[in-house]
Amino acid sequence: MSKSVLIEPPLEQTLAYEKKFKALADRKRLEILYQLCKKGKICVCDMCELFDMPQSKLSYHLKILLDAGLIDKETKGTWSYYGINTEAIKHLLSEELCCLFRPCC
Repeated sequence: MSKSVLIEPPLEQTLAYEKKFKALADRKRLEILYQLCKKGKICVCDMCELFDMPQSKLSYHLKILLDAGLIDKETKGTWSYYGINTEAIKHLLSEELCCLFRPCC
C-alpha cells in the first residue's frame, strides 16, 4: 500500500485568506462592510451613530477589517474615514482563491 503525502498549500496565501475569512465571520463586521459598500467612505463619527455602537467597540471591528485588508482608512484632520477595499473584496472570489481548491490549476 502506498503512503499518502500531504501537499502543503502556499502558507502566505492561506494565512492571508484565513485572516480575511475570520474578519468576515462576524455579523456586525458584515453589516459594516455592507454599509461601506452602499454609502462609500464614512467618517467613524457617523458610523457610531449609524450602528448605535460605542466608538471603542466600533474601532475593534474596524481594526479587524483593516488588518484583514478588507477596508481602507483615510485620515482628514482629526477624523478617520473608512471605505471598502474593492480589490480585496474582488480578490476573495477570484481565480486565485479558486485555484487553491481546484486540482486543475
